[in-house]
Amino acid sequence: MNLWLSLNKALTLFPEREALVDGPRRFTYRQFGERVASLLQFLRSIGLKKGSVAAISCPNTAEFMEVYYACGIEGIILVPLNYRLASEELSEIINDAGAELLFFHSQFSECAKEILPNCPEVKHLVLIGDGNIETTASLQKHKYETLCQNKSARFDRIPYLSADDLAHLYYTSGTTGRPKGVMLSHGNVMFNALGAIAELRLCDADTWIHAAPLFHLADAWATFAITWVGGKHVFLAQFNSRETLKKISEEKVTLTVLVPTMLNAMVNDPDVADFGYDSLRMLITGGSPIAPEVVKRVMKTFGCEYVQLYGMTETSPFLTVSCPKSEHKDLHEDKQVEIRAKTGRPYIGAEVKVVRPDGEEVECNGLEVGEIIARGPTITRGYWKQPEATAQAIKDGWIHTGDLAVVDDHGYINIVDRKKDMIISGGENVYSTEVEYALYEHTGVAECAVFGIPDERWGESVHAVVVRKPGNENLSEEDLIAFVKDRLAKYKAPRSIEFMTELPKTGSGKIYKKEMREKYWSGRVKQVN
Repeated sequence: MNLWLSLNKALTLFPEREALVDGPRRFTYRQFGERVASLLQFLRSIGLKKGSVAAISCPNTAEFMEVYYACGIEGIILVPLNYRLASEELSEIINDAGAELLFFHSQFSECAKEILPNCPEVKHLVLIGDGNIETTASLQKHKYETLCQNKSARFDRIPYLSADDLAHLYYTSGTTGRPKGVMLSHGNVMFNALGAIAELRLCDADTWIHAAPLFHLADAWATFAITWVGGKHVFLAQFNSRETLKKISEEKVTLTVLVPTMLNAMVNDPDVADFGYDSLRMLITGGSPIAPEVVKRVMKTFGCEYVQLYGMTETSPFLTVSCPKSEHKDLHEDKQVEIRAKTGRPYIGAEVKVVRPDGEEVECNGLEVGEIIARGPTITRGYWKQPEATAQAIKDGWIHTGDLAVVDDHGYINIVDRKKDMIISGGENVYSTEVEYALYEHTGVAECAVFGIPDERWGESVHAVVVRKPGNENLSEEDLIAFVKDRLAKYKAPRSIEFMTELPKTGSGKIYKKEMREKYWSGRVKQVN
């Protein structure tokens, strides 16, 4: 069970089928394979082998996918870098991983200049795209496109890689201290891909757009699953709602995955009606919960199926999927939307539980809250060189996600909050997602985030940050608080609301609550009140 299996199948069955579309560049699987084989020969020529480490900083391009495969086939551990991190953060990750080779897109040349002097173990730099990066004499520099032109290269001497051999290191953002490298094996990655093929009914007729960042596993898994079935990959360098809509229409995209903020931006894009979406059969979100009201608008706007996938980098990434059961097909539309907006039922191969602090499972009544834990073939073996952190996260083979959820009588899990995001106000638990869902029901709300802030009387009070839709500039704090009080218990309604033109996002595009919350808790010893 390794990455070579997926590419080998595509090369054998679909050699002349169009495989990659990156702007004006189009490659068949045969051409893609030739470029990967050429790149593989280069990696061998500089002495990289199974267990060596390479890192890549690149927008969504065909080159990113080629590097994923060339390194994976040889057993070289790849570290996809979040290019939105500061140079000091990136240097720390590169050094922690022990990377000997860096692939850097010329778009990030200034960042590379700052990083390279601080990364003494890096011996080779491969520059993707046009431009140049000044380096020291001790560092060997190579032009990526030149490395892909070895027409005599073949896939020979393919090493045997077991399911336990490491494929990737995905680093956490490091916002809570030292960044942690999540170790994912070939077996982790490929079992997840096989599960996606089955759960999402992927086939060779599918066209996937990589609009979410390829450095994040939320989209990167599709690199292997879509290739395995012989589908087409379309690359969008960086997410832009209008460009994504345009590419979906032009390239006849059939499905993709986005974080909810991206999908929300698309459905609210002023030009959304200018394009056709007849090819779309499914839109998927992952990374954070989504409001049922947004799901309803997505299905109405794009006329396709919606599915939510849940998991984390440590689970390769998926643990649940919100596909309705056959018994749900005759339910009223609103009920089906409610099911699709839930976190979902367990993903193929994943054993998932919601448990109390004593480890016993919660009642399947949609009310009792517990923590999601999981085990199975997609679970990481742990964190790179951090056994203590591994032991804290994985106990008796079960990974503890830190996500709080309920389970309904159909076995569907629904996240109500992160442990650290739960608000305790006046002794009552308030789950931020419930308040956010209520806010999204207001037609004037484009985006929102809810979290707790210090309150001398109540301990914590519910605070919301809201982005208004265009044309709703008069929407007031009082209006929204009253709106929520009509839908939820009064203690759950925000006591304060601030308005912003845009919410801060993480590198993967998720709303970054920590940044907004920090200003209220700065200087306090404890982050709860």
